[in-house]
Amino acid sequence: MFKYVLILTIWINKATAQGLQGTVLSEGKPVSYANIGIEGTTNGAIADENGKYLIPNLQNGNYKIKCSAIGFYTVSKKVIVSGNTMLNINMQANENALKDVVVSGTMKEVSRQNSPVSVEIYTPKFFLKNPTANMFDALQMVNGVQPTLNCNVCNTGDIHINGMEGPYTMVMIDGMPIVSALSGVYGLSGIPNSMIERIEIVKGPASTLYGSEAVAGLINVITKKPERAPQLSVDVFGTSYNEYNLDAAVKFKVGKANSLLSTNAFWFDTKWDKNNDNFTDITLQKRVSVFNKWSFERKFNREANIGIRYMTEDRWGGEMNWAKNWRGTDSVYGESIYTKRFELIGNYQLPVNEKIKLMYSLIDHRQNSYYGVTSFNATQTVGFGQLVWDKKLSHRHDLLFGAGLRYTYYDDNTTATQKGDSVNIQNNASYTALPGIFVQDEIDITASQKLLLGVRYDYYKQHGSIVSPRVNYKWSPNPYNTIRLSAGNGFRVVSIFTEDHAALTGARNVEIKEALKPEQSWNVNLNYTKHINLKKGFILFDATAFFTYFSNRIIADYDSDPNKIIYDNLNGYAVSRGISLNTEYAFTFPLKINAGITAMQVFKVENDSLGKQQTSTQIHAPNWSGTFQVTYTINRYNLTIDLTGQVYGPMRLPILPNDFRPEYSPWFSLQNIQLTQKINPRLQVYGGVKNIFNFVPQNPIMRPFDPFDKQVTINNPNGYTFDPSYNYAPLQGIRVFMGIRYVLGQ
Repeated sequence: MFKYVLILTIWINKATAQGLQGTVLSEGKPVSYANIGIEGTTNGAIADENGKYLIPNLQNGNYKIKCSAIGFYTVSKKVIVSGNTMLNINMQANENALKDVVVSGTMKEVSRQNSPVSVEIYTPKFFLKNPTANMFDALQMVNGVQPTLNCNVCNTGDIHINGMEGPYTMVMIDGMPIVSALSGVYGLSGIPNSMIERIEIVKGPASTLYGSEAVAGLINVITKKPERAPQLSVDVFGTSYNEYNLDAAVKFKVGKANSLLSTNAFWFDTKWDKNNDNFTDITLQKRVSVFNKWSFERKFNREANIGIRYMTEDRWGGEMNWAKNWRGTDSVYGESIYTKRFELIGNYQLPVNEKIKLMYSLIDHRQNSYYGVTSFNATQTVGFGQLVWDKKLSHRHDLLFGAGLRYTYYDDNTTATQKGDSVNIQNNASYTALPGIFVQDEIDITASQKLLLGVRYDYYKQHGSIVSPRVNYKWSPNPYNTIRLSAGNGFRVVSIFTEDHAALTGARNVEIKEALKPEQSWNVNLNYTKHINLKKGFILFDATAFFTYFSNRIIADYDSDPNKIIYDNLNGYAVSRGISLNTEYAFTFPLKINAGITAMQVFKVENDSLGKQQTSTQIHAPNWSGTFQVTYTINRYNLTIDLTGQVYGPMRLPILPNDFRPEYSPWFSLQNIQLTQKINPRLQVYGGVKNIFNFVPQNPIMRPFDPFDKQVTINNPNGYTFDPSYNYAPLQGIRVFMGIRYVLGQ
């Protein structure tokens, strides 16, 4: 009898169990695998493929649930549980979640989820976790992207993607190239944060669409559309190093035109020498940049945008007692650079039935500089135009045709732009044209599979015909798993004009070998993204394996003939290979973690004078590197805490013969913490500490006491000379920063 009573009791308890159940819906359709959590408890559930969920064993009472799903806005809702309670949850699709619009991979607007090309997206909110005064410094937060300083005096640098050097990374604004050759050193400074909507990064060759220099990848700064920008935004901060940065923007409307006016001003005029080598630790800078973008309202929503940016900068670094009256002399060493830069960028959709767009840019970069006693004055003007026809051929084939022309003028005061002998010296400025055409076809194989085929043809007088093909394949069996496979070719035409020429002496003629081949890379990338729903949030995994074979590297030969600079291809090859993993953890409680790690090998193989192969590791390319960002919000106090940082493994450094300094850097980490107080929806104040552990490199400058090498033969058995290139981390130690942000009309 007792046995039957026990069974009946269990059955009754089960039938009357207290809990919460229902269906998660969006526009009447079930949302599969949504996460439903009870705030303040460990209880939760994951909806099944039909959107149904069950959270059992809840006591009667009031609860607050939080429902989240990839691609939807999070829903918070109060519910009263009384016995077995039914609750259906309606969610709204978030077009900015998995459906971020990207353009860099295919040169047309497509959702990130549907793009056959793997494109990483970073919004200003990501970079505000560690505020910086320029984009160059901000990109250190991106896994696999390494801003690298090349000089400890003038603090010039470039951006490496997967270990490939800066000249092989294309930097663009709104799809138009803005950084190349001369302007690659300083063009990344002064881009106002207030004008940036997002930054898109493609790792791997993109020459099929964008031509020369997109060998390692591209960084595309997408600016805000004036009509969508805040009415007013202001962000100002300062540091304990006496650095001050202002970023401000205002929008207005004139007739049928919307305009966004943005400015960035950076002021740093305090000399610091904490390592006591009598040289400034950081280059002093005074910079102003103004950007104005106009968007015009046209019939049938046709596009018409134009943007203008002007930047002026005065920077110098050197001995602590240097002043402008020492500029160009051999008494006190200093490197002083005056830069003026103008950019015009725009696009115009033709008033025809077909979707045909004209994209154009004009960049004028002027530099007046002294490196010690060496003068370097240069002008570079780059005009770029491209006509693109976007044609939907059928429900399966989406075509893109394009024809472009890049025209470059370059002149400087070095022997590289001179001709004739030492007596009859004549100026020989460079005028180069690079026309090209391309076509790509995006093919919908099935609902879950896409294939992208593309090819580009360019003609350059020094190289002849250049063909760049690519293929991309995407398979998404469901919204939570995506595999992308890409293979392609990148190329870079000869670019012989760099600041290195300022070090040359004597009149030399430039000779380019007739059989000179363009620098090329062949790349294969395999990318896998995975979304996992948890009871308390979700995890995003993004893993990429990459392999790049780099051939035909162009080098300058100064030794074969003292009267010539001879450009020829390297007798060898280079390789960049590795694995990159990005992870994102978001929880129902206010914690978010982003972390990434890259393991890679970057090296070159060349034949020595005896024909024997020699392998050497790429400088400034660590085998291991990683980034992380941890964000925790205390909702009760509207306070957000951000911990950010980078970790670097040993990297090979430029050293001198018999150098006493290590050839490889140590393991090190740069970490920062920031607290942001939200006063109201418009106003925030923030502050924190950068470089918490006060890490700075040791002995960054060789023989700082003899910068003009006047005493090389005195007590110098190793024959060391002045050299400021031994760098692997900023020379700026621990510092405090504070700032304020104000946004109106967003």
